[in-house]
Amino acid sequence: MLESKDFSFFENQLKFDFKGFLIKTAGYWKWFLVSWAVAFLVAYNVNIRKEKIYKLETTIALKEENNPFFTANTSLVFNWGGSSDQVQNLASSLRSRSHNESVVNRLDFFVDYLLKDKYYLKDVYGQVPFKVVLDKTKPQLVKTLYSIKFISETEFELSANLENSNAELFTYESNTSTRIAAKTGVFKKRFKFDQYTNLPFLNFKLVKSDYIGDFVGVEYFIKFNKFDETVIKYKEIKANIDRNAPSIIELSLEGTNKNRLVDYLNETVKTMIRIQLERKNQFATNTIAFIDSTLLAMDKQLKDNENEVKNFSQNKNYYQINSGGKEISMRLLDYEVQKDGITRKIAYYNSLKNYLIKSVDFSKLPAPTVAGIDDPNVIQNVSKLITLSTQRSEMLYTIKNPKMFNDLDNEIEALKKVLLENISSVKSALDYDLKLINDKLNETETAISKLPQDEQELLKITRKYDLNNAIFTSFLEKRNEANIVKAANLADIHFIDPAKDIGGGQIGPNTKVNYVLAFFLGLIIPLIAILTIFFLENTILNIEDISKLTTIPIIGIVGIKQTKSNLSVFEKQKSSLSESFRAIRSSLQFMYKKNKIEGSKTLMLTSSISGEGKTFCSINVATVFALSEKKTVIVGLDLRKPKIFDDFKIKNEIGVVNYLIGQNTLDEVIQQTHIPYLDVITSGPVPPNPSELLIGESMDELMKSLKEKYDYIILDTPPVGLVADAIELIPYVDATLYIIRQNYTKKEMVNLLNNRVQREELKNVSIVFNGFENRAKYGTGYGYGYGYGYGYGYVYGNYSSGYNDDDKPKTLLDKIKQNFRIKKWK
Repeated sequence: MLESKDFSFFENQLKFDFKGFLIKTAGYWKWFLVSWAVAFLVAYNVNIRKEKIYKLETTIALKEENNPFFTANTSLVFNWGGSSDQVQNLASSLRSRSHNESVVNRLDFFVDYLLKDKYYLKDVYGQVPFKVVLDKTKPQLVKTLYSIKFISETEFELSANLENSNAELFTYESNTSTRIAAKTGVFKKRFKFDQYTNLPFLNFKLVKSDYIGDFVGVEYFIKFNKFDETVIKYKEIKANIDRNAPSIIELSLEGTNKNRLVDYLNETVKTMIRIQLERKNQFATNTIAFIDSTLLAMDKQLKDNENEVKNFSQNKNYYQINSGGKEISMRLLDYEVQKDGITRKIAYYNSLKNYLIKSVDFSKLPAPTVAGIDDPNVIQNVSKLITLSTQRSEMLYTIKNPKMFNDLDNEIEALKKVLLENISSVKSALDYDLKLINDKLNETETAISKLPQDEQELLKITRKYDLNNAIFTSFLEKRNEANIVKAANLADIHFIDPAKDIGGGQIGPNTKVNYVLAFFLGLIIPLIAILTIFFLENTILNIEDISKLTTIPIIGIVGIKQTKSNLSVFEKQKSSLSESFRAIRSSLQFMYKKNKIEGSKTLMLTSSISGEGKTFCSINVATVFALSEKKTVIVGLDLRKPKIFDDFKIKNEIGVVNYLIGQNTLDEVIQQTHIPYLDVITSGPVPPNPSELLIGESMDELMKSLKEKYDYIILDTPPVGLVADAIELIPYVDATLYIIRQNYTKKEMVNLLNNRVQREELKNVSIVFNGFENRAKYGTGYGYGYGYGYGYGYVYGNYSSGYNDDDKPKTLLDKIKQNFRIKKWK
């Protein structure tokens, strides 16, 4: 008999490219196709159900714009700057909560305009025939979907499904929420354009937009969101500073509606331009406010002075009286104007000193020139102080780094000290100038006292009028100057490319990523499953597995049957399966000759567990002996689970059990089959004590009688891995065939076989590798005897009674492999 190593040619045929892992898992490779199909189907459905996401951009530049009307004398311009830190502050301001609150509030972006699409509600802002105008002083029911269906071009039906009895209302003006008890159910009511709803939970009206198209019968939806929640969404705006041009900022925003993105990007820049221009005009604004409040108070004084002059002039020659003291009057007015100028400067410095000591916000300081101060150090330092104070106020909303606040505070403190020193030195000079003017006024007052009484009285009245008039005129000049400067100021922020929908801009969903992910998931999931099956299921796959586990020779390899019954050799005598059993017969005859076994031969077939094809092999081994015109009998000694009788269409009413208990004779239990030279002794009724019957004297008599009548005795026994019945029959056996089934027999069972052989519980054991199946679903059948009669059978099919596969290869790859095998065999 040949050893396993002598079968390298046939083993290579079996292992062509399906040894090990591939053989065991070949039936599962279709999982990849199923897995990919499912994964790509899921990816496709995910892609079509996602809204398209767009990204739009706008580019702005920060460049310092000098006012053409700015002079050292006016000093009313608030220059915001264009350095790198100013650019960084601008970028931070554009992302700040306070700035985005202003933009959202101006655009009313807390209102969603929706239209039902196939898979989702689509944002159709800018594509609807109406605009929602809210009464922000009144509450609105938020997070509820309102349906707006147009009945005509002027009338619509408003409806909503009110599900929550404790409804949440939101007032946008105060940014507050309240709750009210609401009646649940469907609400419906009709309204017209420009008509406020005036409901307890809803207060808005619709106005017509520039929409062109038919909208009657179309159903739109609107939804009101909380203000802060909307602002958080738009705070995601990106403001990136260009590394190559640090004064340029690129703003970008992502969303599902391009019209909304365009409006928001452009409005956020316009809002920042307005804010920045207001800051640049802060000096002028503060000056105008101060002058307006002063002029308001002086206007009454001037009117009173005019009335005094009129009253004095009645019944008197005004011109004759006035001509006498005209020269003194002009000199006195000049001194009074000078004194007023000095007094206003001193008052401004005193006020500025108190402000610097007691206040922390210096953004509303009026320009020093409003008091006639032209000291460049004071003007420049006050301007810087207002700039830093305004910058600090902005940083409260945008910057959380305390170190930056410390730097600003230190700079402000340094400016305050410098200003206080300036005030101290300037006030000394002003006090001296005031003393000189007062001396001159006293001299003039003495000269006036020498004039006639009427002239003195007239000078007194005109003196007050002329002084107030001069001051009033001076303030008007300053106010006009401030207005000119304010009107001529330009913002430092400029559009380079305003946001615009020019097509494209789609960035999501990234369908390619989803499909790539689907491909890898479709690959990984079944691969993990197959690897799990391969490593967890420890079964025999090929000859190599057997060779690694045992030195017991392999006597033959049997494929899958292609017949409904187990009589495969008899029904298809020219099949490759029949050839494999003939090869096993040749090997057995060689073994009997080698071991010098003469006369009747007894062959036992057993296995580890049921289901490995032991009965199938018993029937067909017996058949090949019978077809060679050798008297053969199959003895069913699996007394616990009888099987043989069904295939021969005989009854199992009497059998081995009846003979062993002395109930029937041998001739009575022997049944002839339709196969020449082949008889069968069935098991008979299942006994309560199978093992005891097999070790009795009746068994000896049975075997002696059978040896006298038959050339070959085939014993179909129970599995040795489950019961010990087969071990009791060893004394009667010349050879043992141990059945191992591909992808069914566990490797541990081979170790059990080794132990039995080592303890000499089994003798002359050979292995039949049964149930070989080509998992790639292609094949050809042939039988081949090699050397000492070693049998090899290889067919295509399924190991299940009554089920036959088509022998045709299923794919082009199968055909190529089949042709390769046939050529190699030839």
